[in-house]
Amino acid sequence: MQERGWEQLDFVFVSGDAYVDHPSFGPAILCRLLEKHGYKVGIIPQPDWHSTRDFDRLGKPRLGFLVSAGNMDSLLNKFTAAKKMRHQDAYSPGGRAGFRPERATIVYCNRLRELYPDVPIIIGGIEASLRRLAHYDYWSNTVRRSILVDSQADLLIFGMGERALLEVAADLQQGVEIGNIQDVQGTCYRVPNMDYVWDYLPLPAYAEAAKDKQKFAEAFKIEYLEQDAIRGRKLAQQNDEWCVVQNPPARPLSEEQMDEIYDLPYQRTWHPIYDKDGGIPAIQEVQFSLVSQRGCFGGCNFCAIISHEGRIIQRRSQASLLREAKILTQLPGFKGYIHDVGGPTANFRRTSCDGQLERGTCRGKQCLSPIPCQNLTADHSDYIRLLRRLRALPGVKKVFVRSGVRFDYLLLAKDEFLEELCKYHISGQLKIAPEHISDRVTRMMGKSNRKVYERFVEKFRKMNEKLGLKQYLVPYFMSSHPGSQLEDAIELAEFIRDMGYHPQQVQDFIPTPGTLSTCMWYTGIDPMTGEKVYTAKSYEDKLMQRALMQYWLPQNHDIVRKALHIAGREDLIGFDARCLVRPKSRDNQSGPTGRGKHSNRMQDHKNTRNSRNQQGKKVRR
Repeated sequence: MQERGWEQLDFVFVSGDAYVDHPSFGPAILCRLLEKHGYKVGIIPQPDWHSTRDFDRLGKPRLGFLVSAGNMDSLLNKFTAAKKMRHQDAYSPGGRAGFRPERATIVYCNRLRELYPDVPIIIGGIEASLRRLAHYDYWSNTVRRSILVDSQADLLIFGMGERALLEVAADLQQGVEIGNIQDVQGTCYRVPNMDYVWDYLPLPAYAEAAKDKQKFAEAFKIEYLEQDAIRGRKLAQQNDEWCVVQNPPARPLSEEQMDEIYDLPYQRTWHPIYDKDGGIPAIQEVQFSLVSQRGCFGGCNFCAIISHEGRIIQRRSQASLLREAKILTQLPGFKGYIHDVGGPTANFRRTSCDGQLERGTCRGKQCLSPIPCQNLTADHSDYIRLLRRLRALPGVKKVFVRSGVRFDYLLLAKDEFLEELCKYHISGQLKIAPEHISDRVTRMMGKSNRKVYERFVEKFRKMNEKLGLKQYLVPYFMSSHPGSQLEDAIELAEFIRDMGYHPQQVQDFIPTPGTLSTCMWYTGIDPMTGEKVYTAKSYEDKLMQRALMQYWLPQNHDIVRKALHIAGREDLIGFDARCLVRPKSRDNQSGPTGRGKHSNRMQDHKNTRNSRNQQGKKVRR
């Protein structure tokens, strides 16, 4: 501030993450954008919340404080699905945990209120965005009020935030009181009650939703269906002494606006104060990657992208991406490899249909599941041209696609993209996410079914045969998702066995705020249909489903046997190739050392496994 001759900042940004000046980090984008539009901005990253000292280091801002917990919800950042504490934090110096509090947004705002009771506080980021209305909190196992009420903030910006933040900043600059800023899309504000609101849809009150799971599901359904910038309506929900009003989401950014954001003068590294700690690990995955678009019309029910980025694709121009790629080639440490070109889903580079920007997304309908919409346009032509131009740049040896490919969308298009993908843009393995293969579970997930995945596996195999390449699929699977019963977990285990997969890591479903799957997990109700949904909640039920996905591990044998006995599937306990585990009395044998028929069965099992290895079908994660 002294070097720039600034006596007072316009905004002070308080963040739960260490400061990394890179376009994959929200605070960097927002602060660079405000700076470009003439505002004086300072950043306080990871303040010590035990006192107000760090919060006062940059003084009182002229227009307001901006507060974010960081790139992750602070509780998800701190705890696993089993509610055990994580020992690493990729967004902190040296990857060490402990630099942010639980419920960071609330804690930071309360400290700021102690210092400056009258300065506007605006909250945002993923934590605020997904907790903007009454929500289920897995870690406390309660329904909590809107974070806008608990934090004592004046305004909440949800979604990606750039458009809404510039509008709010302009109003504050013109002298509008923060309590009177009530018409900006992509924001939530609070008033005493619904008498202060007009032209809105009422939601069941927090007090009702906290006591009645049916009311919670009703509230979520309305929120979910109105999550659209063009056709969505204003919502209002009483949260004890305050009524929280949610305006429709911010309108999608144009290509020019996206280019403006990603063309800002980022330093593309962490702040020098972290050098002594070895830097910030989170940058390693994105330092040499390109964000080509935002949004996702995939419709996965366990994903928060719909509630945060939206379903309408917003993309950058090829010219902007080429400019950034040229910058990457000049960075220290660049070895010729662009690690990724994509977004939430790499091969979504256009809106799912041509009418979305005029009428919005279809209310209550998905683009890809359970079957693809007849109006869906599956077109990879722009993405193919972009990838070709990137790999032709001087200094670029290879361009990878790692941010995830939606295989059901790929199957709807011409084979040209799959051929280019296999030939140029993967290196031995392609990560994809079928998540499950039971039709009952994939329906609850909003994913394509088993037959679609098997079609893709075969198409991928044939394409690599055509190209003379040996490349493999690395599938992600999830355990204990709502709707998944023990028999579904066993079906998945048999599928893993038959495909020769050996996933080394598996993901337990975590009920994070703001997703449809979390609503199902908490209420036992599909809010869209009213259908009752089974959820595995006990420690043992979840452990059995998880162990079945790694049935071959010795430490899982006892729990797998128990699961098979409970399900009446003792036929999968034995010595032949189709069995998942051996009987307990023979489980300690490391090889086919038994006698008679048992020895022959063990040898058959070993021969079958060796055959799969030779055919190149066995994929390890």
